[in-house]
Amino acid sequence: MAATTPISPEEMEELKEAFSKIDVDNNGFIRKDELDALFKAANLPLPGYLVREIAQELTGTGEQLAFDRFTEVVHGLKSSEVSKTFRKAINKKEGICAIAGTSEQSGTQHSYSEEEKVAFVNWVNKALENDPDCKHVLPMDPNNDDLFTAVGDGIVLCKMINLSVPDTIDERTINKKKLTPFTTQENLNLALNSASAIGCHVVNIGAVDLKEGRQHLVLGLLWQVIKIGLFADIELNKSEALIALLRDGESLEDLTKSSPEELLLRWANHHLEEAGCPKIKNFRSDIKDSKAYYNLLNRVAPSGDEEGIPPVSIDMSGIRQPDDLQRAECMLVQSERLGARQFVTATDVVRGNPKLNLAFVANLFNKHPALKKPQNQDIDWSAIEGETREERTFRNWMNSLGVNPRVNHLYADLDDALVLFQLYEKIKVPVDWNRVNKPPYSKFGSNMKKLENCNYAVALGKNDAKFSLVGIAGQDLIEGNRKLTLALLWQLMRRYTLNILENLGEGQKVSDDAIVSWANDMLAQAGKPTFSGFKDGAISGSSMPVLDLIDAIQPGSVRYDLLKTEHLTEEEKLNNAKYAISMARKIGARVYALPEDLVEGKPKMVMTVFACLVARGMKKA
Repeated sequence: MAATTPISPEEMEELKEAFSKIDVDNNGFIRKDELDALFKAANLPLPGYLVREIAQELTGTGEQLAFDRFTEVVHGLKSSEVSKTFRKAINKKEGICAIAGTSEQSGTQHSYSEEEKVAFVNWVNKALENDPDCKHVLPMDPNNDDLFTAVGDGIVLCKMINLSVPDTIDERTINKKKLTPFTTQENLNLALNSASAIGCHVVNIGAVDLKEGRQHLVLGLLWQVIKIGLFADIELNKSEALIALLRDGESLEDLTKSSPEELLLRWANHHLEEAGCPKIKNFRSDIKDSKAYYNLLNRVAPSGDEEGIPPVSIDMSGIRQPDDLQRAECMLVQSERLGARQFVTATDVVRGNPKLNLAFVANLFNKHPALKKPQNQDIDWSAIEGETREERTFRNWMNSLGVNPRVNHLYADLDDALVLFQLYEKIKVPVDWNRVNKPPYSKFGSNMKKLENCNYAVALGKNDAKFSLVGIAGQDLIEGNRKLTLALLWQLMRRYTLNILENLGEGQKVSDDAIVSWANDMLAQAGKPTFSGFKDGAISGSSMPVLDLIDAIQPGSVRYDLLKTEHLTEEEKLNNAKYAISMARKIGARVYALPEDLVEGKPKMVMTVFACLVARGMKKA
């Protein structure tokens, strides 16, 4: 039987919503004779015979069905041979296009959303319309497969990554003219490794996949890049006015822990409440009639109070349109007046496409937040601390490995240790999942359950991974002790990096000295200067040891004429470091360190750069 396909968070929310429609007495159960109505409520109708078979299989569990059991049924149906009708219903509902061929690993057919392809093409066309380096592929036609061809040389992807997280890629390292298969491969390596460095999950995506334009992988990667850019400013340390969303009796810490998705929902409901309109629970079913969107647009439209921003009056007459599709189109005409008609069509709104509607709202927030920082002396503004580079590096590293849930806030999202357990498995430390408490946690016992998890996580580090965790206890993780949490994360990341080298070195134990020795051997063989260690002044002074090692691994790759090597200013040091980090990624090293780490001579992060480069050199040899 084919491997099971997981239920996405969006699908889970839809299932909850359907379940609540049938569970009218709100007791958490439905009767088995209500199964047919439940599947129809979820817009996933099944043949009557199949519903009866499912009900018969469940006879041993009594006459009632809990939500958890229902999700198990759905989970099985998504992959079972008997569920073709079920999968067709999903595809029809979401506008899914099937792709010829099946996955060798799961045996399941790949697919992609036509609506999402159109939305992403339009977004890229707008974002890069004035970029001279993309004129050979833009504008793309959203009605054909232009997108999947356009990403094949890596330039568009590199540009989109830089738009989402500026300066991630040094433009000097992108091959732009007279591309060959080799220079195209370099661009795709650069794009993939840079995407990983900003927190995209690219473990199962290779340069060949992008070059061949494999639709589901291209769209999956592009959505991650776009989403990171859309969410970049939806956090308290970037937009202090979000404190206006603080609820009575809620602490600033509570708001800080909210994900960008949760903050967007709060933001929309804040304006709806101010307008005296009903609040919404999601950006799927609750926005299908466009009325919430209409009222939101009317609230955030510029009133002319701010200097230099002309007022915009929203025409609300379209809200009275009797047809949902016509009403949605009228609403989008008004959103265009705010410069925010991106990502959704009227059909996407009426269907409640969760991904595209989330993007639509995020873009609207970025253009017109319409929030004012409250003048409340009781708020401790100093509590809003920006994320350090070190914290961002660890967070992006974890997200690039595909941890679930995604880490938005480093300490708040680690307080139940579930992400840490996934990281232990990544470094080949077995986890006894029977000992792990999983959400949802009870209201009164949640802290105790989380503490048990955190204690187990520390024990795994000390006893199984043989980490040095002196003075670290589970309580430190649940309380988000910065210094001690980072100490554990560093050892996890270090082990992950060293494991790659150990595999290439045929199990040879790897130490910092071994990495320096291997690197110096490569440098010496190429006739280049060696270095003394990760604190060598030449690293912070010019990044030349890193650049020389890159050129030793791939001769002729480094453009030394672009570099300043003597009497460098601080800006010139940083420029060299930016070039070095991008070049490392370009030749295939998955580096998570930042240019500033080289300039400041951070020995821990410098070690990871050399370790990744040595691994690349050994693999190439």
